[in-house]
Amino acid sequence: MRSSGTLAALLSVVAATVLAGLPSTISPIAAAAAATPAGRNTAASTRGEPARPSQKTARMQAEVPVKASVKAPRTTAPKASGKSAKGGTVREKAAASSRQAARSVTPSTRSASRLAVTDRSVQPVRPARVMHSDRGAAAALAGAGIGSGAAADAALHPLSQDAGGSPSIGEAIGLHRVADPLALRSAVALVVDARSGEVLYEKNYNAVLPIASITKVMMSMVVLDARQPLGDKLTIDETDRDLERSSSSKLPMGSVLTRGELLQLALMSSENRAASALARNYPGGLSAFVSAANRKAAEIGMRDSVFMDGTGLSSSNVSTARDLALMVEHASRYPLISAYSTASELNVRTAYGTRTFRTTNRMVGSSDWDLSLQKTGYISESGNCLVMRGKVDSRPVILVLLDSYGRYSRLGDAQRIRRWLEG
Repeated sequence: MRSSGTLAALLSVVAATVLAGLPSTISPIAAAAAATPAGRNTAASTRGEPARPSQKTARMQAEVPVKASVKAPRTTAPKASGKSAKGGTVREKAAASSRQAARSVTPSTRSASRLAVTDRSVQPVRPARVMHSDRGAAAALAGAGIGSGAAADAALHPLSQDAGGSPSIGEAIGLHRVADPLALRSAVALVVDARSGEVLYEKNYNAVLPIASITKVMMSMVVLDARQPLGDKLTIDETDRDLERSSSSKLPMGSVLTRGELLQLALMSSENRAASALARNYPGGLSAFVSAANRKAAEIGMRDSVFMDGTGLSSSNVSTARDLALMVEHASRYPLISAYSTASELNVRTAYGTRTFRTTNRMVGSSDWDLSLQKTGYISESGNCLVMRGKVDSRPVILVLLDSYGRYSRLGDAQRIRRWLEG
């Protein structure tokens, strides 16, 4: 277990690198315009309620975000003091570099980015980045096909993974303190019209955070892109055992399943051993899989994301809500990912007989959402996470919720957002 001083130092690194582009408040896009025509939205705003999105609302305009403080949301960037360290450990140099970057980033260069989610392409405007100061560590990430920036910093310096009741990273750096007119229990939220790319609702959507098993969506795309036969038999072995968190699994060692069955179990039931076996059996092995996952992320515009495994058990798998919306839109174009992630259950023969696996998302099968893709996730550093692509009033929407307080809070937040959208 790390000392409290070391944990505080790690949190300072995460806070400095992650929050460089964070807005301190959330703003439904329909209510963001300064000159709003008289009508329902204006009335709602004057009552202190979130304005409803209109059919003709323009795409999100660039906003000037400000940093959030652990104590309270700030309206200006915090002042930094001290000089960059010339020696010391990688973490010390990273912290010094982050403080220097915070001094040099102006509000105009930290403007919020736009999302363009269309039927053909998904393209974000690239945000300002915080470069890592340790050349050796940055080179190691580059060699794995990862690159640098805030996401690389978060991957290099994840929060301590001891089981002593540590808060999630979002909670530790104060993201839950950001003002929220919908009173969501999630630290991060993003709702996007999947056809037009219009951002309907956002909260801390540029925060770089661990994403837990949401990683399995990227894993599935990479595995399917390799075009390996889905009928091939793969064996669960000791290398698939979770030694990092000692999580449980219903897949016994020695079980032999097809690649297709493992893919469905990873997406539907979030089976870590299934995801591990799929990544391990990728052409070239696990290291080749990690490189392919990060190349895929770069190709689709996920510029603040890092993938280090196929399961999401590592807190070094990090992303933003904006990047995850891009990933969900691309993944929804894979028919198998859509079908497997929204299936309710699957019976498979394991080393200990036939077992039934079920979905981790209670909203699967609900007519309220008509889901075409979904994935849940949880580790202590990420909190409870959820991504979905579904329909609200016949409009396709992408929903991303990160770092929710409880297992069911993310589902409650999704329902609150749906009711708000329906008006």
